[in-house]
Amino acid sequence: MGKGRGGIEAGYGELFFSRTYDFLEVYLVGQAGRSEHTRKSYKLGLGALYDYVTGQLAIPPGRFTFRLCTYELLLGWSQHMQGAAGLANGTVNSRLAAVRAYLRYAADGDPSLISVWLATRKVPTLPTPKRQRPVIEAGDLAAFLDAPERTRIGNRDRFILVLLFDTAMRAAELVGVTLGDLVLPDGAPASVLVHGKGRRERRIGLSGRADAHLRAYLEACHGGNRDPSTPLVYTVTHGAVHPMSERNVERIVSKYGDVARKEHPGIPRTYPHMVRGTRATTPCRDGVPTGQVSTPLGHQRTGATRSHCAHPSPGQSREAAGRGGGLEPDAEREWVGHEEEAKRKLGPWAYDCPHVAGGRGHADCGSAKTCG
Repeated sequence: MGKGRGGIEAGYGELFFSRTYDFLEVYLVGQAGRSEHTRKSYKLGLGALYDYVTGQLAIPPGRFTFRLCTYELLLGWSQHMQGAAGLANGTVNSRLAAVRAYLRYAADGDPSLISVWLATRKVPTLPTPKRQRPVIEAGDLAAFLDAPERTRIGNRDRFILVLLFDTAMRAAELVGVTLGDLVLPDGAPASVLVHGKGRRERRIGLSGRADAHLRAYLEACHGGNRDPSTPLVYTVTHGAVHPMSERNVERIVSKYGDVARKEHPGIPRTYPHMVRGTRATTPCRDGVPTGQVSTPLGHQRTGATRSHCAHPSPGQSREAAGRGGGLEPDAEREWVGHEEEAKRKLGPWAYDCPHVAGGRGHADCGSAKTCG
């Protein structure tokens, strides 16, 4: 059996935290293609276990091996987080998920650790209440999107709000778009290639409104520049053009939510992912099957999409209360045989791509970079 860092025998006898650097800094982002958010979450989880082992259990890090990371130890850690630490169930689950992911990574490199990984998987996941995600309701949406002033910067910010809503892009995806990712056909709305999580790409068609904002923004802020490497939304520092930061996008979205809320108090705190959720909620409320909504959102699994589809409008809530029924009809069954109507409700998200047999949409197009 091979040697770990510091010449320690690999397997059960290897120090538990000896592989954390490679896991967090090399594997997660560089090889597995996980997001920075996931990396930070896993780092917090492993750090919390480190604090528990070295603090509560008084085991020096130089003596804590994989052999000692048992089901009983992790169950005790879970109970400690719930009790003395006072963490919410969701936070406890997140911490445990980080350790499970780390152990799976370690077991992939050393089969002798598979039994450790399997044993710790038995630590129960705690129940968490379903949380209703806040969205901007239809009556408030126009006020939010039109909140920026009619200035050069205001028009840029309005374009960012409209594009985020129209495409349901994540903030990280927006700042990753370059001019080379745009297709601008004559006489038809543009489309944008989105670089999503896990290096997955999808092409999204724009609505007429978003297309008009895009072309006006390109004229005002890019002029004749069509260098494909130029970031679509950018800042200029010391004369150099840089992609706009996610933090700046978050600031813009939050700022205009505050502005619009003065006359529309029903608008919740606004942030990019909430705008994404608002866009996803609309077709879900119209009964479009979650599988058809998942693709333009870039979701690999429909479970993430269902969290948006389970958010009823106030009118739907009142209607359900009146009839004493639930809010989640079997949409998948209802829409069988009505795929064209579902496509109509999805709008530009579902427009056909000539490169895909069956016309399933640009998100499935293997020639996404050139498809127009």
